[in-house]
Amino acid sequence: MFADIDLARRLEAAEAAKYAAYARARPCVVPELNPAALPVSGGVAVYAGDGSPYSRAVGLGLNGPVSHAEFAAVESFYANYRSAPQLSLCPLADSSLLELTGRAGYRVEMFMHTWARIIDPAEDFHLPPGIVVCPIAYDEAELWARVAFKGGLDSEDAEPARASVIAAYPYMAHTTCYLAWIDGEAAGAGAMTLHDGLAELFGASTRPTFRNRGAQMALLASRLAEAQRQGCDLATAHTEPGSASQRNVERLGFRLAYTKVHLVKSE
Repeated sequence: MFADIDLARRLEAAEAAKYAAYARARPCVVPELNPAALPVSGGVAVYAGDGSPYSRAVGLGLNGPVSHAEFAAVESFYANYRSAPQLSLCPLADSSLLELTGRAGYRVEMFMHTWARIIDPAEDFHLPPGIVVCPIAYDEAELWARVAFKGGLDSEDAEPARASVIAAYPYMAHTTCYLAWIDGEAAGAGAMTLHDGLAELFGASTRPTFRNRGAQMALLASRLAEAQRQGCDLATAHTEPGSASQRNVERLGFRLAYTKVHLVKSE
């Protein structure tokens, strides 16, 4: 697998589709919110609420130069919501996008690794013993959010607010949320969304009580096996550099495709 422009286009198209799906799902948990998604320059600009990590533009510039008009449309989109424009910049995007952000005064907010993995139709995926991974039932959306929230905040006492970012995941189109069960308790959570034969794995966390017992490896293997059954030939995931999530995806055969830069416009 060579991380060229063709691979980047496929990975970024899937990411853009996930962002748009998230925007559509957000009112399921925050009815008063009016999210929006603007297709632009081969990607999408999303507003999903003030402070949301999904309120950013992704996938821009992979199909050629980004025009001044397209860039202005992105900035106007966020200006309508009185929200600072943010972009997720793929390093294989056309150089015009980098020039435009530089002139407009954007600064680096953070880095994010994009991982990819070929799914072999003949591959076997094995779960660690003593762990059962299942897609959630319709009435388990709140349970899934509680488990994912506790794992993300490293606290067994944490409870997600109605407007928490992850609460919308179970309602996203083309997305399935999973729970890992250990000793009859929901120990870990994860999600997967599908787009044109590509599976994106995201939303993973493990409750502190059940750490280091294989829950995340089981969730990764189970989602890859399901993606294989769905006919996917490629999987992707995003992690912060040097994180525990990076270690887990590397152990399951993912390789680094590229590192994205998250930019925000300086005030």
